[in-house]
Amino acid sequence: MKIVIASDHAGFSLKEDVRAYLATKGHEVVDLGVHSTEPSDYPDSAEAVGEAIKSGVAKRAVLICGSGVGVCVAANKIPGIRAGMCHDHYSAHQGVEHDDMNVLVVGARVIGTETAHDVVDSFLAASFVSSEPRFVRRFNKVLAIEAKYSKTTS
Repeated sequence: MKIVIASDHAGFSLKEDVRAYLATKGHEVVDLGVHSTEPSDYPDSAEAVGEAIKSGVAKRAVLICGSGVGVCVAANKIPGIRAGMCHDHYSAHQGVEHDDMNVLVVGARVIGTETAHDVVDSFLAASFVSSEPRFVRRFNKVLAIEAKYSKTTS
């Protein structure tokens, strides 16, 4: 699978680890930065990931900052991005299966590398359960909310 990955400076070390891990699993990883621990602004990383997903570079992404909160908030401002902060394997696959989450967010200061690997594996192995009417109904309501507010801010 082709995956986009990015972080801010606080998530750089975990991003590098996850990037290498994904490559060993045979995934094509597009690294959008950052490329060091020099201070950076998390909204820039979140926007880069969102734009990459929207433009079709990849269908899924991993986004990392210190807590995960900042990049998650920023990424979810972009129409079409459904970012979820997950620090356990259940949330990572459930977010895809029930909510069609396309960006996995983790906090580098919250989880370790082995847990991050487990969470990423669960995220990438999951598929949206589009055959269950309750999930489709709920997802369509999320899309309707997004469309409603995208019109008022455009």
